[in-house]
Amino acid sequence: MTETTVEKPSSLRMIISLTLVSILSGIAVVSVYLYTKPIIDENKRRAIEAAVLKVIPDAAGYQPFLLEDNTLKPATDSKTKGLLFYAGYDQHKQLVGLAAPANAQGYADKVYIIYGYRFDCECITGVKVIKHAETPGLGDKVITDQSFVANFDALDAKVNVEGSALQNRIITVKHGAKTNPWEIDAISGATITSRAIGKALDIGAGQLLPQVLKFRDQLEAQ
Repeated sequence: MTETTVEKPSSLRMIISLTLVSILSGIAVVSVYLYTKPIIDENKRRAIEAAVLKVIPDAAGYQPFLLEDNTLKPATDSKTKGLLFYAGYDQHKQLVGLAAPANAQGYADKVYIIYGYRFDCECITGVKVIKHAETPGLGDKVITDQSFVANFDALDAKVNVEGSALQNRIITVKHGAKTNPWEIDAISGATITSRAIGKALDIGAGQLLPQVLKFRDQLEAQ
């Protein structure tokens, strides 16, 4: 009986094959990314637009701005660093408020929100959760629980006399313990997520509002 010898593939052939597979896989990934990116960006734009108009009562439209190095400028490049916000205008082109993104760590991951602010009452007028990974039925109550959502009908966000910070820090308190207009009444069983939204508002509004108020006249002139 003659023994058959099986020729083994050379190392060079294996390397070439693996290289070709890697190149083709890379091309496929890039192609999918390039195809889906405009769709994702458009969906994101629509979600932001809906959220902005939701959290600023009476706003019929908005313009995006950036605060960078104590300078206000239109937000035309998403990669530009600075504090992003959206100035909301009514049907008569009058400035009524603003909306801005904020986030803080929740139970499972960061909770991302957009909050609204009105200049006439110096208060937060709405919060829209745009992304979260909290426990279904518990953490996501911050979206569905109407008594919690009511916290943001007119949440106090006044800036101090010096114009350097919020007059009172926004804090989340135990359910039923709210006594001040800058406090958020937490949801029982979802305290961590409730606190995440409070922290996001305290940090986000605390950084943005003192600076934005300096440019109110400029915003009104848009």
